[in-house]
Amino acid sequence: MNDFALLILRTISSAFMLFAHGLPKLNRLFSSGEISFADPLGIGTVPSLALAVFSEFLCSILIVLGFFMRASLIPLIITMFVAGFIHHAADPFSQKEKALLFLLIYNLIPLWFNNTF
Repeated sequence: MNDFALLILRTISSAFMLFAHGLPKLNRLFSSGEISFADPLGIGTVPSLALAVFSEFLCSILIVLGFFMRASLIPLIITMFVAGFIHHAADPFSQKEKALLFLLIYNLIPLWFNNTF
């Protein structure tokens, strides 16, 4: 039963991330217009968007498929941490809630995967 619950948690949460966040960012990255994206780490808008696309699109696909789970979770955890605590730091809680929920889920998956709780 635990394995099935983990399967549902990781596939649905990563599918939400993939289709609601990753795919629109991928389309923005390859659009012909000028890219406007947050630069919370000061590395530039295009590299920030490319890193977000890598984690939210590619890593989400890998998690849905069950490949390289632990390695794929690391970029997503970092991205959600930056989104929740740096980019949305001054925003009300309702603005950072989704990022923090994804951060919680992506931090709990490896614990559950190792059956340590």
